[in-house]
Amino acid sequence: MTRPLDALTVPTPVGDLVVLVDDDGAVVASGFSDLDDVVGRLAPDLAGRGVRRCAESGGVAAAVRAWLAGDLRALDAVAVRQPGGPFLQQAWAAMRRIPPGTTWTYAELAAQAGRPAAVRAAGSACARNLVAPFVPCHRVVRSDGTLGGYFYGLPAKEWLLRHEGATG
Repeated sequence: MTRPLDALTVPTPVGDLVVLVDDDGAVVASGFSDLDDVVGRLAPDLAGRGVRRCAESGGVAAAVRAWLAGDLRALDAVAVRQPGGPFLQQAWAAMRRIPPGTTWTYAELAAQAGRPAAVRAAGSACARNLVAPFVPCHRVVRSDGTLGGYFYGLPAKEWLLRHEGATG
């Protein structure tokens, strides 16, 4: 029998960050939302495993707390796993290479993911990201420098960018 996903909740200035971690210690879903919403974004096979609340899972909560305290690279070492085809995987890997305090445009993300003309697909990769902020889609903005969208709302995206030093 497969064990339930670990469910961690870490308070942040923009609300609780809920994190779901699998047996291998990889984050499979996370977000600035409640547990039911985060579980609701999972594929049925993962959601069907259920969750068990815990305070720590393989150092994930400690990494989030370190990131909140100013170690802006602390989330980089946390393993993540989410379903998606080759372009989505490339886009998510590229997002993890965006340095804290930096933003890329959707066009830059598309180019870094190996498909410069796939700007809309880059936007879709941001929208379909299940493991924010571990895959930092908040660091992707429109070509005119405006924020664009963010699943958890623009105030959260603004706070994340300010926290990481990308905006004044």
